[in-house]
Amino acid sequence: MAIPDLVPIAYEPDYRTGTIGRYDEGQFFASVTATLEEGSGSRPDWYRGKRWYAVLHRFDFAGTHTRSEIWFAGTSEDEDASIGRAEARLAEWLEALPGRVFDDIAIRLFQVETDGHIFGLVDGSELYDGEDHAEFLPDALGFDPPWDGCYDT
Repeated sequence: MAIPDLVPIAYEPDYRTGTIGRYDEGQFFASVTATLEEGSGSRPDWYRGKRWYAVLHRFDFAGTHTRSEIWFAGTSEDEDASIGRAEARLAEWLEALPGRVFDDIAIRLFQVETDGHIFGLVDGSELYDGEDHAEFLPDALGFDPPWDGCYDT
C-alpha cells in the first residue's frame, strides 16, 4: 500500500493534533513545535540550539498546501518564555481564521524550509526500511497504514 494522495489526520482535542481543522478557505494544521540545530544535542549548551516556533499551515479544500506562517519565538535557553510567545502568536492566528472549526483533516504531502529546517508532511519511507510512512516535521508525528488518521510519536 502506497502513501495515499490525501493523508488523513485525526483531530484529538487537548493533544498533539488539537489545533487542526477547517475554515472558510480550506483546512489548517497549527502547532507549537521545536527544531534542534545539527550537532547541538551532544553539546552541554544544547538548549541554545533548540528553537521554538509557532506554525500555521494552510491547505485548500482538496488538501493542497497553499501557504505557511512559521514564526520563531526563541530558544530553550528561555524555554518557558519561548513556548509562551509561540502559544500566544498561534492563538492570534487561529482566532483570525474565519469560520474556524477544529476537526479531522486530509492533506497532501508538502514541505517548506525555514531556518534550514523542513516543516511539512513528507515521505519518510526510507527511514522505515521502505515501508510506507509519512512524517509531519518537525512535530515528529508519523502516519502509517491503515491510514486512519492516527499517528505515532
